[in-house]
Amino acid sequence: MTGPLTRFATRAAYHTRQLPRLAWYAAHGAAVSRLAERVREEEGDSKRPRAHTAAPVPDRSRLYEDMAALFRQDLANVEAGLYPLPADHDGSLLTRLRRSGLFFEDLPSVHRRRESGGHSEVLTEETRSKRPRYYLQNFHFQTGGWMTEDSAQRYDTQVEVLFSGTANAMRRQALPPLHQVFAQRDQRQLRLLDVGCGTGRFLDFAKQAWPRLPCLGIDLSEPYIREAKRHLRRWSWMNLVVANGEAIPVPDASQDAVTSIFVFHELPPKVRRTVFREFARVLKPGGRLVLVDSLQRGDKPEYDGLLELFPQNYHEPYYAGYIEEDFRAMARTYGLTHARDETAYVSKVMVFDKPG
Repeated sequence: MTGPLTRFATRAAYHTRQLPRLAWYAAHGAAVSRLAERVREEEGDSKRPRAHTAAPVPDRSRLYEDMAALFRQDLANVEAGLYPLPADHDGSLLTRLRRSGLFFEDLPSVHRRRESGGHSEVLTEETRSKRPRYYLQNFHFQTGGWMTEDSAQRYDTQVEVLFSGTANAMRRQALPPLHQVFAQRDQRQLRLLDVGCGTGRFLDFAKQAWPRLPCLGIDLSEPYIREAKRHLRRWSWMNLVVANGEAIPVPDASQDAVTSIFVFHELPPKVRRTVFREFARVLKPGGRLVLVDSLQRGDKPEYDGLLELFPQNYHEPYYAGYIEEDFRAMARTYGLTHARDETAYVSKVMVFDKPG
């Protein structure tokens, strides 16, 4: 049992790390709002259809309340020993400034695509043969889609600004369900697969918790895998490859756990099922699947309007279908059992097990 001095030191260290980070991304969000207001003054009202919903939308105080609850849970997990005091590894001040520059530099292009509805600039004769059609889009209206080095270096700033500095804390909520199945086991003998690993942020937290855990991360984007390799170069027992979740390049029943973070809302319905079937195939009997993604309709009824507005303001072509998806039924179809769901701010943690 930890004493009051240890708890005080842990809480002080946690807040020392997280509060400046929140302030950094909050300042970005405030700057984006000012820039948007200036654009409206210069260009007048937008010509595109105004985003609308008749469903409830949380007010600012509710959003702040739920953000605070997320960080309280994150700290509680640390104090319970589920994972260590997290290091976000955002890079040096120079690195963060450079990535902020990439983020702000792209805003005029994002605005242009949003106004015009442009979202297929990455679809070319060259890329068409290399990636699935659904993948070759300017998701979030960002330049390069998932296909360029600048996109890979811009992505984490973009997502943290969107979520007001909470994205990493939401990712970490996948760790407690893994702790339940990894505890008291030799981590060197386990296998973790992260599908759609992106720039490697979740795998970084997994390795902080289990440094000797062999991990495999796969993603369809070569630039994002290169960025993940840079971000994760401090860790051994790590393999990162370009691969498709629809055909995961590992044997049947070879993984003790599979994770996928903020991926499923980007997939068409048929692809979701193909990928889910692959998860079930590669899991060992007794293995665990943990998905972290957006809230779905009804998870927090007061957020339902926000879920309807999101795809109207960002290019998210499969999001409306995602929020209605029945993942429990999907799990049953492929032989997995639903263990539980938990909400974490605007995200949802879904846990499934493969019977032993």
